[in-house]
Amino acid sequence: MSMKNVKTVYMKRGFTIFLQVVVVLIGIGALVLLLWEPQIEGRNAHAKFFEVYFNDSFLVLVYAGAIPFFIALYQAIKILSYVRQNKVFSSEVVKALRTIQYCALAIIGFVAIEEIIIMLNHGNDDPAGGVFVGILITFGSIVVASVATVFERILQNAVDIKSENDLTV
Repeated sequence: MSMKNVKTVYMKRGFTIFLQVVVVLIGIGALVLLLWEPQIEGRNAHAKFFEVYFNDSFLVLVYAGAIPFFIALYQAIKILSYVRQNKVFSSEVVKALRTIQYCALAIIGFVAIEEIIIMLNHGNDDPAGGVFVGILITFGSIVVASVATVFERILQNAVDIKSENDLTV
């Protein structure tokens, strides 16, 4: 192995580790936001701990909708570990991309239900902020689902070609 190849391998490993750290930091940031934001929200400003987290059915739905988000982050970390191991063209990566796609679609479903609840139960509050955040999350999830679908199809074709070539050799 030449010095240039060694340098490239270490740069790729370092970059994938860096991306994994970024994904973990995104997850930690999302978790902190999920736990901290309900405490500072206007209607919960003077609420007790129990009232903030256990009397709000909307918050339960938000937390349930966060589960697919964290599953997708875990799958992204797995994909980056496969990249670091030079296993990009494997069925495991295709499966992880498919899982990310399903998670993005689940997030869209949760957000749609949450948007309906916001529109029906806004009372004296202006629902514009909540609706806008829901639209942003939906568009982001659509992009993630689309990209995951495209990459899944490309990698599935590559895996199929690779397995055909392995059979003919």
